[in-house]
Amino acid sequence: MTGPVIAAAPAAPQPDARAALHRLRAEVAKAVVGQDAVVTGLVIALLCRGHVLLEGVPGVAKTLLIRTVATALDLDSKRVQFTPDLMPGDVTGSLIFDPHTAAFTFREGPVFTNLLLSDEINRTPPKTQSALLEVMEERQVSVEGERRALPDPFIVAATQNPVEYEGTYPLPEAQLDRFLLKLTVPLPSRDEELGVLRAHHAGFDPRDLAAAGVRPVATAADLAAAREAVGRVHVAEPLFGYLVDLCRATRATPALELGASPRGATALLNTAKAWSWLAGRDHVTPDDVKAVARPTLRHRLRLRPEVELEGVTVDAVLDTVLATVPTPR
Repeated sequence: MTGPVIAAAPAAPQPDARAALHRLRAEVAKAVVGQDAVVTGLVIALLCRGHVLLEGVPGVAKTLLIRTVATALDLDSKRVQFTPDLMPGDVTGSLIFDPHTAAFTFREGPVFTNLLLSDEINRTPPKTQSALLEVMEERQVSVEGERRALPDPFIVAATQNPVEYEGTYPLPEAQLDRFLLKLTVPLPSRDEELGVLRAHHAGFDPRDLAAAGVRPVATAADLAAAREAVGRVHVAEPLFGYLVDLCRATRATPALELGASPRGATALLNTAKAWSWLAGRDHVTPDDVKAVARPTLRHRLRLRPEVELEGVTVDAVLDTVLATVPTPR
């Protein structure tokens, strides 16, 4: 993927909004090397008001990436380290008794931000994981019957370690389905890793993004105008059929015991529109759908155990589905 985005307000000229978002990659590259695809995924999530699951081994700069994107988009961000002893109130906030007023007041949790980094989300028990369900779906927190709206934009960027499962609690399918995208954060190439070493040798400090020259390159108005423009992207009738046929094909694939839900189909529609707009088009093509199908659907599918034992991956099954479902002309 490729691209850029930011916060909420009425219009700004569409070409300006797109250009502002495209500047994001260059800005993020000042601190993070070689993660253009992941940056674009985050941009698409912001455009679609969706959430992102980031999967990668430790040390590939997932946390730095989120902080840098937030800085370049002038968004507020907070980080929560998910641990076995984390409680739901530690995430959403809770009522605190104030002895001076003899009343309970609500103390906001870290979810009251624009970009919430949920680090190692699968290391906390289901009770705390479920605290994010209302947050992700309704964009609000309910405490003692009172609803408190979250800022706009708001997305959750959750990380998972794909190689260490001891002491983890796999995310339930209902929660996985609430993530718009699952992005894999790859190891850098040799040249990119050399660039990382040279930057650190020259004094780069990942805790000081300002010193690295990272600055806001887009505004809340840019993001609002971009979302409005994405909403106007045209989708031809045959494309609706193609989206439905792709998702229905996953439900009929023998290798899968769980296929894409209707929510997966609508997610695929929205991400394809955002991808098309970022690419400079005002209409969706089948290639746009194929470009975003893997990150949009991979976490919504579940392999049959016997197929997984044979080393088959969800992405490989998706490749087969994309190759066999007829593409509209």
